[in-house]
Amino acid sequence: MGLLLPAIVITGQWAGTLDFVAGGSLDSNITPIFLSGLLVLFVFGIGKAAVMPVHFWLPAAMVAPTPVSALLHAVAVVKAGVFGIVKVVVYIFGLGLLARHSVFDWLTYVAGFTIIFASIIALLQDNLKKRLAYSTVSQLSYIVLAASLFTPAALIGAVLHICAHAVSKITLFFAAGNIYTVAHKTEVSQLNGIGRKMPYTMGAFSIGAIAMIGLPPTAGFLGKWFILSGAAGTQNNFAIFVIICSTLLNAAYFLPIIFRAFFMTASLDSHGKATVTTAEDAPIFMLIAIMATATLTVLMFFFPDIPLSLARSMLGA
Repeated sequence: MGLLLPAIVITGQWAGTLDFVAGGSLDSNITPIFLSGLLVLFVFGIGKAAVMPVHFWLPAAMVAPTPVSALLHAVAVVKAGVFGIVKVVVYIFGLGLLARHSVFDWLTYVAGFTIIFASIIALLQDNLKKRLAYSTVSQLSYIVLAASLFTPAALIGAVLHICAHAVSKITLFFAAGNIYTVAHKTEVSQLNGIGRKMPYTMGAFSIGAIAMIGLPPTAGFLGKWFILSGAAGTQNNFAIFVIICSTLLNAAYFLPIIFRAFFMTASLDSHGKATVTTAEDAPIFMLIAIMATATLTVLMFFFPDIPLSLARSMLGA
């Protein structure tokens, strides 16, 4: 609030209104340096967007029960943060104003750093929920990166990624909850052979992971494609590098989980017996929830009309 409240007050003084205005409410005659400083206050003041270094709350909140983590950190709280940044960029500053001045390029570098560094931290985590938490920090900054490109294509990608991340990341958190409920396992290194014990849960996990990597036919592909198109359209080589590099990092910390689950031999307990034997997936209502979100992750790839229409209406198209 020490950053966000001053940003709101300054906006009210300079714009003469606190309403969101199509095309932006700020006067284009205001000095770009002051506008850049105001954008700093908004980006780091909207802490729920988890842009580094104001991201620490998100991994710390993973101590909450998995259903709470799934709702707050895949759908509700974090999406409010990045949605707020998109609204500020489009309706307070305006794409035209931001695109005219290179002084705003810092946002691309901050978002890119967050994407890469959080992905590296996720790669080093053995605890499944912590790996998912740092993945969320990284994935949220895809949306900030898209907003920082100040192009319609990238903003459409931002909206698509908000929707895609919601359904795919909640699938991954549901899977973590199912695994803990049935197998009482919390570490990635404990998941050898778990796919044979919990095929539906780990099948859904695989769909969510593929979406986070950004591969078709999942919703995650669409957002990344539009963001990459926006970066290519502005010839922003740094953003293109970040997207490609982070995609490889996403694969590096998600694919080994899938490989362990389906292709590695189950670990042995203290008596030398396999810890994964017969199939025993999660209770039926838990499976209904995770299968529903996994199905949405795929359906959104084939039927993206609703998020696309929302994105275009935001841009006035």
